[in-house]
Amino acid sequence: MPEKTIITSESSNSSPLNPSSSRIICHVCNKQFSQYTCPRCNFRYCSLPCYKSHSVQCTESFMRENVNDELKQVRSDDQTKTKMLEILKRFHEEEEDGGIDSITDDDDEGSILQEEIMQRIMNGDEVSLDDLSLEERKGFQRALASGELSKMIEPWDPWWLRASARTISLGRGGTQLVQCVEEEEEEEVRVVSEIPRGPDTPLISVSKLSATNPSPLLPIHLIDIVYSYCFTLRIYNGEWQSDSLGSATMVLSVSSVLGQNAQPETIKEVLSFCLEQTCSSAYKNLGGGLKFGLNLVDDVICLLSLGSGAIVCLLCDLQRLIHGAIREVKSSSGRDLKKRLKLAERKVFFMMCWVNEQSSEVWQALESSVRAEKNSVVELNGVPKMKKTDQFRKGGGVVIEEIE
Repeated sequence: MPEKTIITSESSNSSPLNPSSSRIICHVCNKQFSQYTCPRCNFRYCSLPCYKSHSVQCTESFMRENVNDELKQVRSDDQTKTKMLEILKRFHEEEEDGGIDSITDDDDEGSILQEEIMQRIMNGDEVSLDDLSLEERKGFQRALASGELSKMIEPWDPWWLRASARTISLGRGGTQLVQCVEEEEEEEVRVVSEIPRGPDTPLISVSKLSATNPSPLLPIHLIDIVYSYCFTLRIYNGEWQSDSLGSATMVLSVSSVLGQNAQPETIKEVLSFCLEQTCSSAYKNLGGGLKFGLNLVDDVICLLSLGSGAIVCLLCDLQRLIHGAIREVKSSSGRDLKKRLKLAERKVFFMMCWVNEQSSEVWQALESSVRAEKNSVVELNGVPKMKKTDQFRKGGGVVIEEIE
């Protein structure tokens, strides 16, 4: 393509973008002066839109190379590698002790996984079932069904059971009084392993969000939301970030308030629905059941005893969870789900603003009511009572001890 050149008389105004008085017109729009050159085809263009439209082959290959370069930089740190080695070592020891069925009868193949697969795991690369041999796949499925793999996962320690949860202090607007300044990677680790941070900006007064008075059912609905959050985090072992969309979908399925736009009027109605979902066949293989559900009610009681600060942090974390799911939803196929998630996010934000304005007396009364309703469920279903001091083993694993 012949270059269109304009000779200007403004020779004194040279700059990096205007190195000389000779200016070339953009080859795409033919309207503006070209300021840039494509590094692949030397095509002259004036702006980002023109660059994107000048050649699909250039732009796609450029993006592909950037993604590949970025992926090459993603490697597991030493701590992750060490943890994976320990898991594989325990897995091998279980196999040698007869705890797991032997994967193969060939004595020359003593390892549970091929060396190539183990190296990929150590490098942080993705490994799917398709990468495994038939015998390895059968062994993995047997170990999964028997529960041996779950024993190798370190139990999550819920943040609301930590001593630091009783010292949460938020400002009048719900923001944290002390903001930690950390590197981006350290911040991600801290969010996963420590108490979720509160709102980054002051919360809005409920009176400014709605012209009418807040519904007297909000405390009831809060129980439903808190239960669904605790349920999801325990199922995901505290790592909802690994699957924001799946976590948010689980929240909607357990919470009638967020998932079905329901308006329960009593604590009994809330707990009945939540426990019914927990005991459903959908979550049976994930550890669901009545005893697990009653432990979740204890989680709710614990969080209510912590007061507004802890509940605001919980709702803020739930809002981040839902927001992450919204970003993952494909607009073409998940339009209805995205709409439900956005509505749930607005409800969570409104609830957060309302919680921030409540006094400690509200939480004390609500805690007592939930505890009384839980005791009624235990007596009605004949569930063995649990020692309060032994509800959770160190490390966060659920333990239910029957009282003789």
